[in-house]
Amino acid sequence: MDLPPAVTETALDGLALLKRGKVRDIYELDGDLLIVASDRISAFDSVLGSGIPLKGQVLTALTLFWLDTLRAAGNNHLVTADVDQMGDAVQPHAELLRGRSMRVRRADVIPIECVVRGYLAGSGWREYQSAGTVCGMELPQDLVESSKLPQPIFTPSIKAESGHDENVSFEQACQMHGESLIAELRDRSLAVYREAADLAAQRGLILCDTKFEWGDVGGERVLIDEVLTPDSSRFWPADQYRPGGPQPSFDKQYVRDWLEAESGWNKEPPAPALPDHIIERTTEKYLDAYRRLTGRPDLP
Repeated sequence: MDLPPAVTETALDGLALLKRGKVRDIYELDGDLLIVASDRISAFDSVLGSGIPLKGQVLTALTLFWLDTLRAAGNNHLVTADVDQMGDAVQPHAELLRGRSMRVRRADVIPIECVVRGYLAGSGWREYQSAGTVCGMELPQDLVESSKLPQPIFTPSIKAESGHDENVSFEQACQMHGESLIAELRDRSLAVYREAADLAAQRGLILCDTKFEWGDVGGERVLIDEVLTPDSSRFWPADQYRPGGPQPSFDKQYVRDWLEAESGWNKEPPAPALPDHIIERTTEKYLDAYRRLTGRPDLP
């Protein structure tokens, strides 16, 4: 595969950088925000020494697809993803930003990760093994790893600036932010998950779990940030689904497996670079997720 160079960092003259996250660089833009999805990839709480070419474009294109497709989500913070419509300050950087940026309304972010799980995996599976619960919610006793849950569940977590987010119970989230708000986020997140899972199923994919972020914009509660991408969600190929163990997926598990089995890394910074064959295969996985979910052969 002939891949372009990975974009691992941006520095946009004339625009003030507000935050550099694990993947996204966020700039001030005339009262709005410019969100730029880089090709950085993180694992075990560290940004790796290699980027994944086209990853930022996949994350942006999938988010735009879902924002345009979902009806249960209601409004969102997107202003435009057309670089030519983002304003004069952006134009000197148009070539870099095209396909990997969004101009969005500035939101007061609600500091809760709204996780919805339809299947038993990840930290939910680990808690279930030890306690028979997920985020304090009791589940049937006969489930195995990757089991489909009787119904999707809302399992919030506290947003962390660094390190792992902390799972909390619904009751704990209500104590922190009020029952009315958390109940609304639960209901809206579950509705979006169900709609997305139905569409994914039509495309031969299982939506195992995902996380949403919500914010307030001018008194309106809207969906923000990335939506239903391989970075924020676990998608499994339905024709390979076999409960009782981990499933092949389109997220970063391929990279994590290499890091744990072959890299010799002790999971302390600095993180290592990835070999070329791992980089190329990871790009292929991100592109495969995009093509399957959207039904489109190529990125915009």
